[in-house]
Amino acid sequence: MDYARMRALAEELGAFAEHLEGAWSVEIGPSGPILAMMCPSKRHEGTVRRICEQLDEQLLDTHPGYICANGPEIEHPAIGRMRRHDAVVIPESALDEEGLAVDATQVLAVVEIVSPSYPNDDYGEKLSEYPAMGIPHYLIVDPRTGTIEVHSDPCRNRYSRKEPYIFGDSVPFGPWSVETAAFRRYGQS
Repeated sequence: MDYARMRALAEELGAFAEHLEGAWSVEIGPSGPILAMMCPSKRHEGTVRRICEQLDEQLLDTHPGYICANGPEIEHPAIGRMRRHDAVVIPESALDEEGLAVDATQVLAVVEIVSPSYPNDDYGEKLSEYPAMGIPHYLIVDPRTGTIEVHSDPCRNRYSRKEPYIFGDSVPFGPWSVETAAFRRYGQS
């Protein structure tokens, strides 16, 4: 199925999801359009908020006009993908455009907080799709293990650099830094 048809199906699913209870997201993955219920935990959302606040403050100096947001989706028609992330660094003006998704060429960085129920997506498909989309920086925060991975230097469907960190570290992420002392693991106080 070509991307235009998958995109049309994704839009139909998105319109359908607006009438459902709960929070839903639509993505286009390797198998085509997917409708998934989102149920992030408070700890997951707290980590997203902390990262967005830190990056927003630094973006004022490094990339004026850019923000760290937890929506909208990212799409790359050439590889047939549209993905939902936990946070993304994009031009603020992109939020005023029509449509569901931001073109991947506008994205400076993506952040994923690993879910306790489905960790394979962040370490598997997205770890190959984001570099294929040309996204320069990818941060994976894993509250299951208290670890962080910073991926950079995209080359086809992989990142050529990977730097590991643990909760409590000051994590270099592209031209920014993320302080992780306040990050909490799942199931721990």
